[in-house]
Amino acid sequence: MPSPTPSSGGPRSDMGRWGGNPWQPPTTPSPEPEPEPDRRSRRGGRSFWARCCGCCSCRNTEDDDWGPERRGDRGARGSGSRSRRPDSRGSDSRRPGSRGSAVNAAGDGTVREGMLVVTGVDLLSSRSDQNRREHHTDEFEYDELILRRGQPFHMVLFLSRPYESSDHVTLELCIGNNPEVGKGTHVIIPVGKGGSGGWKAQVTKSSGQNLNLRVHTSPNAIIGKFQFTIRTRCEAGEFQLPFDPRNEIYILFNPWCPEDIVYVDHEDWRQEYVLNESGRIYYGTEAQIGERTWNYGQFDHGVLDACLYILDRRGMPYGGRGDPVSVSRVISAMVNSLDDNGVLIGNWSGDYSRGTNPSAWVGSVEILLSYLRTGNSVPFGQCWVFAGVTTTVLRCLGLATRTVTNFNSAHDTDTSLTMDIYFDENMKPLEHLNHDSVWNFHVWNDCWMKRPDLPSGFDGWQVVDATPQETSSGIFCCGPCSVQSIKNGLVYMKYDTPFIFAEVNSDKVYWQRQDDGSFKIVYVEEKAIGSLIITKAIGSNMREDITHTYKHPEGSEAERKAVETAAAHGSKPNVYATRDSAEDVAVQVEAQDAVMGQDLMVCVVLTNRGSSPRTVKLHLYLSVTFYTGVTGSVFKESKKEVVLAPGASERVTMPVAYKEYRVHLVDQGAMLLNVSGHVKENGQVLAKQHTFRLRTPDLSLTLLGAAVVGQECEVQIVFKNPLPVTLTNVVFRLEGSGLQRPKILNVGDIGGNETVTLRQTFVPVRPGPRQLIASLDSPQLSQVHGVIQVDVAPAAGGGAFSATRGNSRSGEAIPMASRGGA
Repeated sequence: MPSPTPSSGGPRSDMGRWGGNPWQPPTTPSPEPEPEPDRRSRRGGRSFWARCCGCCSCRNTEDDDWGPERRGDRGARGSGSRSRRPDSRGSDSRRPGSRGSAVNAAGDGTVREGMLVVTGVDLLSSRSDQNRREHHTDEFEYDELILRRGQPFHMVLFLSRPYESSDHVTLELCIGNNPEVGKGTHVIIPVGKGGSGGWKAQVTKSSGQNLNLRVHTSPNAIIGKFQFTIRTRCEAGEFQLPFDPRNEIYILFNPWCPEDIVYVDHEDWRQEYVLNESGRIYYGTEAQIGERTWNYGQFDHGVLDACLYILDRRGMPYGGRGDPVSVSRVISAMVNSLDDNGVLIGNWSGDYSRGTNPSAWVGSVEILLSYLRTGNSVPFGQCWVFAGVTTTVLRCLGLATRTVTNFNSAHDTDTSLTMDIYFDENMKPLEHLNHDSVWNFHVWNDCWMKRPDLPSGFDGWQVVDATPQETSSGIFCCGPCSVQSIKNGLVYMKYDTPFIFAEVNSDKVYWQRQDDGSFKIVYVEEKAIGSLIITKAIGSNMREDITHTYKHPEGSEAERKAVETAAAHGSKPNVYATRDSAEDVAVQVEAQDAVMGQDLMVCVVLTNRGSSPRTVKLHLYLSVTFYTGVTGSVFKESKKEVVLAPGASERVTMPVAYKEYRVHLVDQGAMLLNVSGHVKENGQVLAKQHTFRLRTPDLSLTLLGAAVVGQECEVQIVFKNPLPVTLTNVVFRLEGSGLQRPKILNVGDIGGNETVTLRQTFVPVRPGPRQLIASLDSPQLSQVHGVIQVDVAPAAGGGAFSATRGNSRSGEAIPMASRGGA
């Protein structure tokens, strides 16, 4: 995949993001700029689908279901679930029905005696009704009917007279400006007759003037929000029920339906990957794994509308919205703001003054509702935020999705399928040549579906990555890519397999410049990349190692074959031919528990595995690093000569005081130790990189009293500042699906080593086990968060849900309940 060209103010201007661009403290840092609003003018009018999907490149440009958002539409968008957008709700002469009076065959609105008039309809859409429960949509904080395709539902029609066998009743659903039967955007369902494509309706009961129907939806139906109307015909004339926005119907993908290509044959998987509203996201390093709880909130009020708005904003054809491959690819493009003014603006600069520090977010709800409300991209995100939002969107739409973390994740910029690190004759890094980088961790998504667009054997988990890294067909999107194609090195399979393969299964290759200016491989670190791939376990908060789904066992014949097969399709297919090594001295870095604000110790172990003595000239260089692998200047180094007897080991240590690293810290509190050395007797070159992070404290949350739907409850949050310096402009965030809408608490300054306590009230709106999540952010300290499980009891009257949607106020100043000393 081609890379974007670095330029001033372009997508690679973020110092902490891209390799080959060492970090220096900026004098006037600025966040990643928002992309130009009009992409079509830059690309000659070619749409996303014309560049991203070959089968769509010949679409009729006059199709009203296509194209970017019209400029006049943005102002028509509201913030509530009843908001209407002209591009998806506008009137059309071909649309069967509209707001207003009933119509008859003559079109004059007259209702003749004997006509079968529909006086009302009950879609059984409340959260406690049969439809919502059977379709697993009863958790959505919506009053409208929400269905999963390929599954029947029920409704009751209220008529002006009893139903007779000679009466004709037809149900119609429409979506988009120009509904067409051939595109699936206009669905006609004659009651009592077989419909097309799996749609049909049957009478289950006729009692007096009530008519009960059972309606079957197609397992290939378009997903989205449909208008619904009813036509009747009898000898006295024809009637059409006026369109009523209260009768709109949402249709989603259905992982419970065997005929749907998103079907998942494990109930515990569906409970975790579709219905679970919170999860764990992992970060840090392989040796020091951090975890945080994320509120996906896919059932919160407004989130479903935000997800559908994303598809509208992209201009995705309605006729293509039944294909999960196409939908997930659009979502991977739209969750980031590049190209298309999507949901989140990426920022790796370290300056978040014009937005929110990515580490401060506790969930997706605030981000998605802001995008729906304003239409503007939300600042700022990094990989775990992009992935968290993508999980929310795909789960909301009905795709089984999980958030995945890959430790030591490669960013291969030249499609060599190797991570190339260049050194001079003295093994000093040549930063201007080191464009590839190794991220300490990278977070993306797996979603489950069949792949009818690929040969057999590639169904199941598919990688989707919304973090803007490299372009795919000219667009910042990635996937869906079959995990099976990654595992076997089949980099010619779509979509974006070469880039993802390099992220998890390439080798780190160390090149040394020779006296004649050429480069020679001096070391290949085969287990450095994709060393651990994890996700939250099903049904618990434990982590699950899924490395085996992406990679064959390290060192196995199948694993090496996969790597070398993939490398043969890269830009340097003969990289292994120049390999040369003589390795009898091993180097290992011992992981130490390092805590933010405290002194630390770096330790390297040298081992002589040979039968002769060895003399090693060892160099240690310590620098701060962004989690993306971009490093700052070295702030501490150590040089030592070590003599090793045969079979002997020796530990080399380097103490680092807090005052030495304090002024150099960047995001995530990570540091990079570069170890290099030379064995005098045989010329062996030692090279190793080790990243570690400084652990930050957690927030302590305590529930004060029982939690009951509709009743006020109180939570206490306690935090101790681990630093001897004052934290300024401290902001807490609080959020939990079914408990608390996103809330921002400004608490001012917190003194060095000071303990603070604050209390907040919230009103639960849904029963059951819930997660209340909090975070703290300040310019001096970030990546501080905490969570508590809240078991909410139903209301005393037996009601399962509260009409209250929770407190959504933000930005208020919150007084401290108490402020304690260290």
